[in-house]
Amino acid sequence: MQRLAQAVWHLEPGYLDVDGTVGELAWAMSQHVGREQEWKRQLWFDGDDIVAWAWVFPSASLLWQVHLQHEAVLDDVLEWFVRSTDGPRDASVATANTAAVDALRRHGFEIDEDGPRGMLNVRELDEIETPRVPDGYRLTTMAEFGDFDARVDIHRVVWDPSRVTNESYANVRTTWPYRNDLDCVLVAPDGSLAAYALAWYDDEHRVGEFEPVGVHPTHRRTGLGRAVNLFGLHRLRDAGAHTALVACVDDENNRGPELLYRSVGFRQLSYSVTFKQR
Repeated sequence: MQRLAQAVWHLEPGYLDVDGTVGELAWAMSQHVGREQEWKRQLWFDGDDIVAWAWVFPSASLLWQVHLQHEAVLDDVLEWFVRSTDGPRDASVATANTAAVDALRRHGFEIDEDGPRGMLNVRELDEIETPRVPDGYRLTTMAEFGDFDARVDIHRVVWDPSRVTNESYANVRTTWPYRNDLDCVLVAPDGSLAAYALAWYDDEHRVGEFEPVGVHPTHRRTGLGRAVNLFGLHRLRDAGAHTALVACVDDENNRGPELLYRSVGFRQLSYSVTFKQR
């Protein structure tokens, strides 16, 4: 699945769904332990080459990707989706991917005006502002900090309710392309974690990605989220990246993430919407 994400990035980055990138797939596939039986997944191959994948969640929601040079498989994926699930069904798609949009419409799907929408954002790493933190705070990575219990704890607080556990985060750490020197954290004066940004690095295409990012509730609106993002961008550039990605929701009631990423230089690359079946 990640290999196909790389292939689509190489051909047309704007066709990637916000949840279908290398980093998003790595996090989504590894952050839970014991949920595998809840998912339905299918792969399509041309010889040894993967040309499409489909991932269906218990809500009959489809995450999918088809190689741009194998558009005939779009209908095969949607036919499998309909056969494999009970309605109501929905699917996410990047709006720039007009072939996929047309396929959804052929199979009776229409835009869900109330459904989730997301943005995939991009920036180059040639010039990056130096991060600044208050006295007593320090920016580092899990390669140095090393307390993964604390790393799990802050994630669970930020994303409450969360299914992430010590066991599942151990699973994250064995998933390509995780690196503990790119698992960025901001340590408060008392030694607790105030913020974090997990960066994934595709060294083949020199593209890094943040997923997930979080700031402890007691430290929000103090600039620490911006600082840990800037630190992560520096770490990615030091690792060899020339481009960075991050996804966020398009939600008029929660513009915080979008504004944060704009403040550190990201701009919109693609836009994903939800289609539901009539």
